[in-house]
Amino acid sequence: MEWYQLTNAAQVDSPAVVIYKDRVAENISLLKTMIDDIQRLRPHVKTNKISEVAQLMLEAGIQRFKCATIAEAEMLGMVNAPDVLLAYQPVGPKVVRLLELVQKYPQTVFSCITDNPETALAISDIFAAQGRRLPVYVDLNVGMNRTGIKPGAAALELYQYLHKLPGVIPAGLHAYDGHIHDTDMDVRKEKCDAAYAPVAALADQIEASNLPQPVIVAGGSPTFPIHAKRKHIQCSPGTFIFWDWGYGRNLPEQAFKWAVLVISRVISVIDETHICLDLGHKSVAAESPQPRVHFLNAPAATPVSQSEEHLVLKVADASLYPVGTVFYGVPLHICPTVALYEKAYVATGNTVTANWRIIARDRQIVV
Repeated sequence: MEWYQLTNAAQVDSPAVVIYKDRVAENISLLKTMIDDIQRLRPHVKTNKISEVAQLMLEAGIQRFKCATIAEAEMLGMVNAPDVLLAYQPVGPKVVRLLELVQKYPQTVFSCITDNPETALAISDIFAAQGRRLPVYVDLNVGMNRTGIKPGAAALELYQYLHKLPGVIPAGLHAYDGHIHDTDMDVRKEKCDAAYAPVAALADQIEASNLPQPVIVAGGSPTFPIHAKRKHIQCSPGTFIFWDWGYGRNLPEQAFKWAVLVISRVISVIDETHICLDLGHKSVAAESPQPRVHFLNAPAATPVSQSEEHLVLKVADASLYPVGTVFYGVPLHICPTVALYEKAYVATGNTVTANWRIIARDRQIVV
């Protein structure tokens, strides 16, 4: 029996996501071997969004986490994570919600990022009004061109400005280089080093201005092996926990295992070479071109069309896949795929034994 085949697949309604718990544990163990100090790990939980998965990382000794939403931050507070960075600049009501998180989960140290003085002041005003100070990182634009201030004089000025605000504590620098994902490791390292150089220079300038050495949080999955070799900085891979077809194909130096699959079934045999599955683009991340999923038990199947609830495949011989045949697929992009489901089935070995709520897929849990 292949590692992914389920002995009780008949009990799993499709489409569904199935977590292979043993492989998740192996991925966490492998991550820990890839860095010199486990305290330098700050995994991003946007991939899993599941309390039980965060708990597995905590049990493995990981103490710091990164997230993108208030719900993800609250999920981490619910499992008593010691240190949580909201790597998303809170604007408007999110600042108040973040304050409520700080009040509701005092055992967790929450922090956030900012890239401009106006937002920093707004955060400070709300926290200072409650007699609190929130740790804040300056978000740096190192080439992603999405958020952040470019490292340089203006970024130094912003960091110094944080020290003047009564409701924040300047914590460090945040630099996400998600635009760097070349398969060739030499090319990836060259680009990563070039993007990081201004960050290191800014950190030196901060120290030279008689301020404490800033903590640096840098990178994602593609650049993790590069940043892991730098001393002291915190690294933020996320996809490692479940892995996916895209990173498995493009990042061959990282030996993480596929630990979550999408399960689907043949619902119609169209003709001699075409079948239809119950895996529409409501059930697997659809922001990328096809193929959006690679089927382990039908690797030559070719997508023809996909709509909300249907995926039509071309196969060599449709008679091999009668109605009801279970397909086991590795998503091209696992992070948004997980967010499409309310729960995940959990397999120990080849048997589904539980299900876990994907609690942080919602925009709001309590706060």
